[in-house]
Order: sequence, then structure tokens, then C-alpha cells
Amino acid sequence: MVSPVGGDGTFAVPGTSGASAAGNPAGAPGVPGEAGGVPGAGIREAGPDDAAALGELAAAALTLDAAEAPDLVASLSAPPAGRRWTALVTGDLTGVVFASVSGRDPSAGHIDLLAVHPGARGAGRGRALVAAAEEWLRGQGAAEARFAGNPPCYAWPGIDVRYTPAAALAERMGYERYDVAWNMTAGLAADADLSTDADAARLAESGVELRELRTAGPGDRDALLAFVREHWNDNWAWETEHAGGCHYAVRGSEIIGFAAWGARPAWFGPMGTAPAARGLGVGRVLLRRCLAEQRAAGQESAQIGWVGPLGFYSRAAGARAERVFWLYRRTLR
Repeated sequence: MVSPVGGDGTFAVPGTSGASAAGNPAGAPGVPGEAGGVPGAGIREAGPDDAAALGELAAAALTLDAAEAPDLVASLSAPPAGRRWTALVTGDLTGVVFASVSGRDPSAGHIDLLAVHPGARGAGRGRALVAAAEEWLRGQGAAEARFAGNPPCYAWPGIDVRYTPAAALAERMGYERYDVAWNMTAGLAADADLSTDADAARLAESGVELRELRTAGPGDRDALLAFVREHWNDNWAWETEHAGGCHYAVRGSEIIGFAAWGARPAWFGPMGTAPAARGLGVGRVLLRRCLAEQRAAGQESAQIGWVGPLGFYSRAAGARAERVFWLYRRTLR
């Protein structure tokens, strides 16, 4: 059973969780041996030595995302500085849950990823892990728990509807569905049209220059991140800074648009165009340049996460709405 909500990165013991590597998380019901009659479910906080095992566990449990699963674990283990988070595991390392507190709303807690090995399901490990995560969140002052992504470092917006056991567990534990989100998939086959030369030439004639973040100087990098923060938010700036690739557009001395990919494994985004520059076709060019890089990196498709404008991505890259996520929440007090 898995509820993915969540690269490079090294697994580390949470530095802001108020727990030690050898002990139980502050406020979590770490019962040695057995927990509530669940075999092997004595719950403890994960430590650095568990990293490889958790990557393998996630790969076995995330049947729809097996190739990316170890990277998702690593990514959630290296969140933005200051995030309060923890990773709790069963004593036999057949189950793991990641939990965190929202940076924007400290009353909101998140179940970021829940995975139980297929061979260990049916004995209550998932329920025990969620209960332990909820207790940890209460100890952090959260008034609500959510099966929903905690930007900017998360795996998915919510529970993929195809992971039916995860949705069923959430509902059995009193969680209510409160929102829906979706991802689009852009095919990156060799014959997929990702050309930009004609559009780039047209933009150049109107004074728009296309640049790459990887070749930008420190001042240009700072200016781009400031642009993203000004027009959107800190979460998007963090994702842009940690992206595998980023392209942006400049008119005169002003940045007018950007697009990034790789802040989460195999994903495209975020991207945006300044209001004054919309309608020029900047977004289409930046999107296609990023997708072409993802194709060159060996990807066969790209996930466009937590999508708003379906029409734009469909027209610009032939993307299709494919993954649907249910977001759940329940009160902790």
C-alpha cells in the first residue's frame, strides 16, 4: 500500500524533527517489538543506515513509479532548510511514512509518502504508520493532517487514484477528500515535435533573448530567482534553484519568463510568463526547450505536475491529462 505525496540527495536523519537517530520521534508512539498487535511494527525514526533499504522498499511498493522511487525517498530526505519533518519506519523495515509540517501554514501537517512492502500488507502496518505520523504532527502543533503535497519538496499532489488501497486506508481512518489535482504527460519520442528555431527567430526579432540558467552568471541567477519570487512564490523559486535544467527569456534588461525541469524526478515545472509578456509565445518555446533536454537525458516522457492550464500544454507539446490525485485531510484535535 502506498500513498505518494512528495533527484539527487543523501538520506539524512531529520535535523528539525526534535528526535534522535537512535530514539523515537518526539511524541510518536514508538513501541518496541509489536505495536497494537501489528507484527514487526515497532515504529522508530529512520536513520542514515536505512537509506538503501528504504529506496528498495519504495521501489517495491510504488508499482507505478518503481524506477523513480529511490530518488523520491532521497528528495524527501533533503527538503528546504528549516522544514520540520520526519521519516518513521517499522522495526522490520517493511513500511515507511514521511511526514512534514507546512512552511506556510504551521497548523497543517502532511503525510508525504506512505509505503508498505507488498509482502507485508494486510497486517495493519499502514494504519500504524499513519497513526504514528499523526501523533508526531500533533507534537509539532499541527491541527490537521493531509494526504497532500507539501510544496516545494513533495512527490505527488495527493493520492494517485490508481493506488486504491491508499485511498481506502485514508477513508477508513476518517480522512475526507477535499480537492482533486492532475498531472499531464508529454511524450518525448524521437519523432515528437519539440522544434523551437522558428519561434526563437521570431522572438529575437522582437527583442527577446533566450538564455539557460546553467550558463548564467551569479548575478543573472539571483535575478531569475528574484523574478520567480516576485511574480509567484518562494516555493517556485526553490524548485527553480534545484532544477536539473532551466531556460528563461529576457527582453531588454528584464526577465519576462522561465521554465524549469527536474526539481522532482522526471517532472517538468514550474514555468511562468510575466503578465506584460503573455501572448508573445515565450512559454511555448521555453517549455519545448526543457522537454527537448529531458528527451536528451534519456526520458521517454515527462510529467507536468499539478497542472492548471490544460489547453496550453496540450497545444504546445501534445500533452495529455493522465494522472489524477485525490487530496485528503482530517482534523487532529
